[in-house]
Amino acid sequence: MTGRRTKARERALQALYQIDVAAAGIDDALASFWKSFEPTEREVQQLAEQMVRGVAVDRRQVDDLIEGVSTNWRLDRMAKVDRNVLRLATWELLKSDAPVKVVINEAIELGKKYGSEQSGAFVNGLLDKVAQGLPASRREG
Repeated sequence: MTGRRTKARERALQALYQIDVAAAGIDDALASFWKSFEPTEREVQQLAEQMVRGVAVDRRQVDDLIEGVSTNWRLDRMAKVDRNVLRLATWELLKSDAPVKVVINEAIELGKKYGSEQSGAFVNGLLDKVAQGLPASRREG
């Protein structure tokens, strides 16, 4: 059985992708996003929305950090899936208490599931660099 947080990450990624593609306002995008899915557990929906809104609020910090660790890639040149997997996972690494290894592993799986053949390795490489910049207590926690 897939855990609620895992399901929430998947829904959050899908919503972030939709917002990225449609360039819609977050409230409208989330409302239409949830209409297009079978009913989701309330807890999953709330957690996914918390993640999406968190990424939106902290987007400049998150994007700057991703661009800082990606030597040859500007965000606007990355595949939309990869970019949004990185945004979600970077936000979680910075702002949540989810274990670092779990965040990175689930981001890799999302990249593999929704991205290209190279997405898993690409996401892994950049998130490892993001994680190296975290306080030692966060990395070990």
